[in-house]
Amino acid sequence: MSTVTIRLPDDTHARLKEIAKSRRMSVNKLVEELSTIVIAQHDAETRFRAIAARGSIDAGLRILDKLDDSFGG
Repeated sequence: MSTVTIRLPDDTHARLKEIAKSRRMSVNKLVEELSTIVIAQHDAETRFRAIAARGSIDAGLRILDKLDDSFGG
């Protein structure tokens, strides 16, 4: 596992601490979960663009629907 140091504005750090506390987790775990979400979104977009480049509109729309479902859309 890697260690990463990030610089955040104080108000952003405070908000993350509040959110983590309300979810009964550490800020570290919250940032880990948020990172996982961003990676999943990026992967979905990459798959969508690859399928779109091949001209499969239906397959692309299925991926977008799956992404919407995963985020409660």
